[in-house]
Amino acid sequence: VGSEERTAIARTAVTFRALGQDLLDWYLATGEWRGRAGGYAIQGAGAALVQGVEGDYENVVGLPLATLLDLYPQLLQR
Repeated sequence: VGSEERTAIARTAVTFRALGQDLLDWYLATGEWRGRAGGYAIQGAGAALVQGVEGDYENVVGLPLATLLDLYPQLLQR
């Protein structure tokens, strides 16, 4: 079976709003941050911490789907 490796890079910049103590206390109290890479969940209450996203939102949530789909045709050419 083929053992060729395919790699790609997906880069996404997340800009956070000014995080005052009240906002931080609120988010910490949600408990949503526990067990999260980066300490927040942009797909949940953590969205309130975010000012903007430049790049693939799915990359922030977990898997850069657009990048994976770019690689997919190469995976079929075995």
